[in-house]
Amino acid sequence: MAKFGWNYLEEFLLFRAAPCFIVTAGQEGLTYLKQYCKEERIPLLRTNEKSSEFIDNLNNYLKNKLAPEIAIHGVCLNVYGVGILLRGKSGIGKSETAHTLIGRGHRLVADDIVVLKKISSKTLLGTHNRTNKEFLALRSIGLLNIAKIYGRKAFQEETRIAIDIELCRWEDNELNNQLEPELTYKDYLGVKIPHIEIQLQPGRDVAGLVEAACTNWYLFQQGYNAAEEFFERIQNELKDQENE
Repeated sequence: MAKFGWNYLEEFLLFRAAPCFIVTAGQEGLTYLKQYCKEERIPLLRTNEKSSEFIDNLNNYLKNKLAPEIAIHGVCLNVYGVGILLRGKSGIGKSETAHTLIGRGHRLVADDIVVLKKISSKTLLGTHNRTNKEFLALRSIGLLNIAKIYGRKAFQEETRIAIDIELCRWEDNELNNQLEPELTYKDYLGVKIPHIEIQLQPGRDVAGLVEAACTNWYLFQQGYNAAEEFFERIQNELKDQENE
């Protein structure tokens, strides 16, 4: 920029009300730019990152900060690397289930109030609202600081939401033994998230069922479907019987 001289730089910059200037790759010198920023009281920032790296990081930061968002009632966790929303009516046991999962080595993101951010048409990010960061509320016990009790590894700032799990009361007239339940979705900010209902009954290991749901979802993403393999085995057995 120095080769153009001060007059060119002044003419170039005066038409642009820049909030700041950022110099990448740790460049030194830039005498005219420093002088202009000092006179106009414009912040001049510097980073050792290359321009492409800095732009990528800045884009990611702005996407997160400027993303459309909503707040919902529920719990957000990361289970086996899979981000989940745990929802249900008040008092049904969401936080208690979350506490059990944290004790098994999984991570809390937010309890009670979950902030959802739409990063793209297919990406929904779950995080806390700062006030509830690291806190988990348990009935009859009170507030727990998860990071202080279980260590930093028990808490995560944010996670990409992959599954929406709803805890609900057990219904005797419901069909609860489907080999392959019908796939449904929950819409948040225009992003469709796979939805699963887990019906509660005394003696059920709800935390274990959540872990199973996350593992099954991960395998499904890898192209494996347990129901398809099961039906294929039955078909093979029938064929073997016909050939005997």
